[in-house]
Amino acid sequence: MQQSIELIARAARATVALQPLTDSDINALLVDVADALRRDSGSIIEANRLDLERMDRSNPKYDRLLLTSERIESIANDMKSVATLPTPLGRVLDDVVRPNGMRIRKVSVPFGVIGIIYEARPNVTADVFALCAKSGNVCVLKGGSDADSTNGRIVEVIHSVLDEHNIDRGVCTLLPSHREATTSLLEAVGKVDLVIPRGSSALIDYVRSHSRVPVIETGAGICHTYFDVAGDLEKGRAIVENAKTRRVSVCNALDCLLVHRGRLADLAALCSPLAAKNVVIYADEEAYAVLSGGYPEELLQRATEEHYGTEFLDYKMSIRTVNDMSEALAHIAEYSSHHSECIVSEDDAAVGRFQQAVDAACVYANVSTAFTDGAQFGFGAEIGISTQKMHARGPMALNELTTYKYLIEGQGQVRKP
Repeated sequence: MQQSIELIARAARATVALQPLTDSDINALLVDVADALRRDSGSIIEANRLDLERMDRSNPKYDRLLLTSERIESIANDMKSVATLPTPLGRVLDDVVRPNGMRIRKVSVPFGVIGIIYEARPNVTADVFALCAKSGNVCVLKGGSDADSTNGRIVEVIHSVLDEHNIDRGVCTLLPSHREATTSLLEAVGKVDLVIPRGSSALIDYVRSHSRVPVIETGAGICHTYFDVAGDLEKGRAIVENAKTRRVSVCNALDCLLVHRGRLADLAALCSPLAAKNVVIYADEEAYAVLSGGYPEELLQRATEEHYGTEFLDYKMSIRTVNDMSEALAHIAEYSSHHSECIVSEDDAAVGRFQQAVDAACVYANVSTAFTDGAQFGFGAEIGISTQKMHARGPMALNELTTYKYLIEGQGQVRKP
């Protein structure tokens, strides 16, 4: 634990290393790190192989852990995209002059030190560094043991470029992967300004319950798609397949399909592409009856209560039949994690009602929930998807990694008794 405490203290001191850097300095740094990641992709993939060898291929985390040359290229491209974005610092959020001539400006500034606790997601290591550096923040990374070798190698690459730019390595600090390091980070009051957990609901619950440092929750993604009575079958079929099977281990993947009773006759067609991907469906009685004979028997099971409100992170999905929009909204209100929800409908009034009523960070109409992603929103990259309402909600990118301070100027004004 002492090692982690010392690393966190060094990170806190490293905030001064970022203060004199201009936006151009940071952009050049990010471009050089991106190029280094490409150049050293072979050693990163080799380190990743060591981590993968310790994980069962059937583990839903396996896909998240896996790095390929294509994925490293994507990580590098995202980092370069961040470098092209406007700086989030120094934005004047408000500017007023009081009757006494005193001018008050509200200006965006870095948080300072941001701690990230995450599981088998080595891409987070690079993404977080890029976003934190661009927003003037130091990052303290606490990855899981599953990705220990990969995270270590990526940070070594980052440190080599920081050395070339004569920037303190502490601005990107990787803690040991053991549990004691998590405790040190969560108790680092006065050293760490903000902690963001990325991972399972168990991890997020643990951080929320044990942290003495302010936390922004990037909650689990229990995502629904409601196929309305006025839904277009072709759109619905494509959206359901994409939301469920594009990448099953990500938080924006579809977990539960709600289907209007008036469209049960189309359910087999709606789900037909899922069979080719071996998606197991847990269906309520009405949906089960409709799918029997129209969906592979070995992939069709009767739903129980536990199948609703579950983030599967796997080739699994539940289905519930609803009488109308009100019942769909009630189901979502009970089981949603407030991440991403979707309606498939050609009825503008139904779409408007759904988008207004659903309490989630991202509410879609005739679009796959797979788009809940900072890069897809044009943010360059993201540090996570916030499912809370304080400070940040939805994909958290550069602007969400800043706070603000007030700058007050005058001509000698004093306050009267």
